[in-house]
Amino acid sequence: MPPPVQRLDVVLPDARYPIHIGSGLLAAPRTWCAELPAGPLLVVSNPTVAPLYLDQLLLALRSVHPERRVHVCLVPDGEAHKSLATLALVFDALVAHRIPRDGGLVALGGGVIGDLTGFAAATWQRGVACVQIPTTLLAQVDSSVGGKTAVNHPGGKNLIGAFHQPALVVADTATLATLPTREFAAGLAEVAKYGFIQDAAFIDWLEANAVALCARDPAALAYAIRRSCEMKAHLVAIDEREQGPRALLNLGHTFGHAFEAGAGYGQFLHGEAVAIGMVLAAGLSQRLGWLTLAEVQRVRALLEALGLPVLPPRLGVERTLDLMRLDKKVLQGQLRLVLLRRLGEGVVTADYPHAALLAELQASVA
Repeated sequence: MPPPVQRLDVVLPDARYPIHIGSGLLAAPRTWCAELPAGPLLVVSNPTVAPLYLDQLLLALRSVHPERRVHVCLVPDGEAHKSLATLALVFDALVAHRIPRDGGLVALGGGVIGDLTGFAAATWQRGVACVQIPTTLLAQVDSSVGGKTAVNHPGGKNLIGAFHQPALVVADTATLATLPTREFAAGLAEVAKYGFIQDAAFIDWLEANAVALCARDPAALAYAIRRSCEMKAHLVAIDEREQGPRALLNLGHTFGHAFEAGAGYGQFLHGEAVAIGMVLAAGLSQRLGWLTLAEVQRVRALLEALGLPVLPPRLGVERTLDLMRLDKKVLQGQLRLVLLRRLGEGVVTADYPHAALLAELQASVA
């Protein structure tokens, strides 16, 4: 018997929205459809996800509001298509179907679809509602929550974007059954991240339940997703636009985005690159005297137990640094990094010896 449906609310100064977590939510639309925007909807998906879940979603949307206009826009699949060119396809569909301001967009897919659709919603008619229906673990625990939307530029990842909170998040854990093993593991990287930056007890739980998580045990998954969303909702509530503590969510991302871009989008999944980046962040934290070698090895061992890579591509020190400097956390020329003062306590800082960063890169990417 699947775990019961759970609801969390993200509460911000100017917005509030629910996250529904449970198995079979697409087949139970009355649980969440009341929170949809009133007007016509454009569902954005891709040819990989649509054959699996689009018909079920359309049936759900129309079963509650049979008179509602619901249209579909399919865009190419993959990180390589998270671009302005693909965004233009969504805008073309919005124009063709005349989606008004009381309507909205529905993102059915993983992080790429969620980011792309969210950005389209942020900018269409200066902002319309966006419903996130994430179908990957990474999107369910991270990218669908918090309102960060963006597309990539050839010069770097997520350089063009906006903050635009969703109106509703529906995390149907049943969709994870069809997720390829590699993509499922990539989502577990973001789950582990929450433990590393905020919750040492969650690290203990992940170590004890790594086998169950990799086997997609429903109870273990439900707890991991809920706990991850709780921690992200807390950080978003206190720092919606990433001016302070919310930047902790980028543990491993500055390194990871460099590896994604440098190796070529598609070589690493986002979560895989983040996992490798978290190992480097832990290594640099050790060089600063904050972690022990045993703790760095513990970070590496947990990520490996979750099925993730831990070795970076050999891009070279200067190439890696050049890519890292494109990171949005660079302020006044200072490269701020998310590091670990201890396991369960992250810190965003530019106050580290540059020589220590060079030594870590020399040891790992040269």
